[in-house]
Amino acid sequence: MTTLLVFALALPWLIIVFGCWFGYQLVRQHGRILLSLEALEKGFQGGLSEPPRPASTTLNGLPLGSNAPDFELPDLSGALHRLSEFRGRPVLLIFFNPACSFCMSMMPELRAFPPEGESGKPVPLVITTGEAELNRQLFQTHGIACRVLVQNDMEVAAQYQVNGTPVGYLVDETGTVASELAMGAVALMALATSPTPQAEPGPDRRRPAEPAARGNKPLDRSRLNRSGLKAGTPAPNFRLPSLDGEEWVLEDFRGRRVLLVFSDPGCGPCELLAPHLERVHRERKDVLVLMVSRQDADTNRQKVAKLGLTLLVVLQRNWEVSLQYATFATPVGYLIDERGVLVSDLAEGSDAILALAASQRAPSNGAKLHTASPL
Repeated sequence: MTTLLVFALALPWLIIVFGCWFGYQLVRQHGRILLSLEALEKGFQGGLSEPPRPASTTLNGLPLGSNAPDFELPDLSGALHRLSEFRGRPVLLIFFNPACSFCMSMMPELRAFPPEGESGKPVPLVITTGEAELNRQLFQTHGIACRVLVQNDMEVAAQYQVNGTPVGYLVDETGTVASELAMGAVALMALATSPTPQAEPGPDRRRPAEPAARGNKPLDRSRLNRSGLKAGTPAPNFRLPSLDGEEWVLEDFRGRRVLLVFSDPGCGPCELLAPHLERVHRERKDVLVLMVSRQDADTNRQKVAKLGLTLLVVLQRNWEVSLQYATFATPVGYLIDERGVLVSDLAEGSDAILALAASQRAPSNGAKLHTASPL
């Protein structure tokens, strides 16, 4: 009887103690779950961690030799910039996220980067995400001098098939992808300090990056002519497809005057010039307007439809024809005579190009207009 009484008195306390212990275990387990979820959420926000595999074995990203998609983003002061502004110089694109610890570990290296590149090294261009003010404070605090552009979400990252940070590409001076997708700070620093590999043309050609120094010289040492061909030079021949897939050869227009205009569907001054070129095309039977554009056919078809153009538009894959004509800017142009010889020096900007259509004389060499968009 005494034992039962003691058990009856102790039972409630045993239940209370067990309940407390069981509740503690539940709370503890719940806390672990919350911590795991929080860590997982931070992982998604911060992007990919440092990959365990070498960057050269990346399984995705843009192929070597493909066109680097152009884009327009604001810098930390709000001014808009395009990738094509850097045409003629190699660029190291770095995709960055302030919430990514591996990105933050790169701050000392980013601070040491010359903002405009030097000694044959690429120009660093950081593409960050998040609020502009937060990024402004972060990069100012760390003394980062290189250019930083802010994407709203991941719109530019999606164009480059990027789904983590820090990652990036080397883009050569013609706007071509010159490296596979570099994943992690170590791989990015290797691209920043190594000579630019020469990428083979063609969207489907891949090969490991080579430590070749071709195509990565500073402007004052580069042998590429960027100031245009001179009047009296035979116009370099080329064969390019039109928007309907038909191929056109410049020499086929021998016997006619040709107003050759280099354009880009993403170029603002080009869009303003286009209706004037269309008017020349319709009203001037003595001059053939031939527009050499870039990017894919669908993008150009949409632009042509929007502007109501009927003039002949042909597409270069990268900058191969621009390179022949010694220019990486848009809009620019030449007047070619009936013998296939350049009547003019390079005309830069809308006014200078339209002047070629109205006159047989070349514009003065010093007339350079600010309506041209440097690429």
